Amino acid sequence: MLYWAAVFFIIAIIAAIFGFGGIAAGAASIAKILFVVFIILFVLSLIFGGIRRGPRP
Repeated sequence: MLYWAAVFFIIAIIAAIFGFGGIAAGAASIAKILFVVFIILFVLSLIFGGIRRGPRP
């Protein structure tokens, strides 16, 4: 998912360079959403991964 966020970010940068404001804004917003979803899933996997293992001796 982080890969797709980076891809949309690069598309947004290229579109902004060529002056396609609407496409750049759309790609940037998709990149932001994917990045936030990635961060949320990453934090949840850290929390639940720590809970599954239990305390260390």
